[in-house]
Amino acid sequence: MWILVAIGLAAGFFSALFGVGGGVIVVPLLVLLAGYSGRVATGTSLAAIGLTALFGVVAFGLLGEVEWDDALVVGLPATAGTLAGTWVQQRVSSRMLVLLFAVFLLAVAVRLFV
Repeated sequence: MWILVAIGLAAGFFSALFGVGGGVIVVPLLVLLAGYSGRVATGTSLAAIGLTALFGVVAFGLLGEVEWDDALVVGLPATAGTLAGTWVQQRVSSRMLVLLFAVFLLAVAVRLFV
């Protein structure tokens, strides 16, 4: 239980600080520290993100730091992407998901440094 609480605190902190939390923080930590499979970590992370996003959008919205029109332009297609990603995720092995995710994170890190 304490591992999950710590993961949640880290996700909330990094979500507010950098705009990341669920996929980048929660999924790897659920796999590495809590022993979740890639699929269960992904689903659990998405459920947790709902709560984090709700409180984050309220806080940033009250501060006037949300571009609502742009959020819709990004959010509506993201909904379709979620459906497509879920379809693909169910057809790939859990091990392959973890490896693909690690490659994705590495590519993002390299791009941020370059």
